[in-house]
Amino acid sequence: MDSEEIYKEMADSIVELDQEKALSLANRALDENMDLLAVIEKGFGEGIRRVGDLWDEGEFFLPELMSGAQIMQKSVDIITPKLQSSGSERQSLGKILLATIEGDIHSIGKTIVATMLRANGFHVIDIGTDVKAEKIVEEAIKEDVDIIGVSTLLTTTMINQKKVIEILEKKKVRDKFKVIFGGAPVTQGWVDECNADGYAENAVESVKLAKNLL
Repeated sequence: MDSEEIYKEMADSIVELDQEKALSLANRALDENMDLLAVIEKGFGEGIRRVGDLWDEGEFFLPELMSGAQIMQKSVDIITPKLQSSGSERQSLGKILLATIEGDIHSIGKTIVATMLRANGFHVIDIGTDVKAEKIVEEAIKEDVDIIGVSTLLTTTMINQKKVIEILEKKKVRDKFKVIFGGAPVTQGWVDECNADGYAENAVESVKLAKNLL
């Protein structure tokens, strides 16, 4: 079996939500000294992109999307140590910091977004849930990111998203970052009111938005 056929099997394993097969193929990639960047791009990354497309088309629902994202992440986790030790670095489209805002502990949506962004070539720094606006800005400056993504699932914590913009403006660093919002209650009107740079309704749209902003 040539490399292209193996890449296709990897992608198919993600779409079929077959974790056992995916992890086996990840280990095979190590055993056979395959091009690990290509394994991510053409194999598992292609699989999660197809899962995203199926979700976008209404063929997959949230459980399938989440499962696909988790399997893809576990597969990539197997090969990441070897990739790092070999000195290979995947060319990044940009650096993105993600967080769920203070008062909200929901992480599923953010985790899916992070996985999709990584699969599409972004360097993602996920600092978790229930994160204060001040901490988000502090980490964004420290890590010198291109985009700050702030998620919330609760209408009661949306106001804390706005705080991120206000702190950036107060520190006179607003122009250094693109700021995007995510979460069920977020609308274009809210984004405009906060002077943010955009929002995405789902993980697929978040990738398109990030690419457009950069």
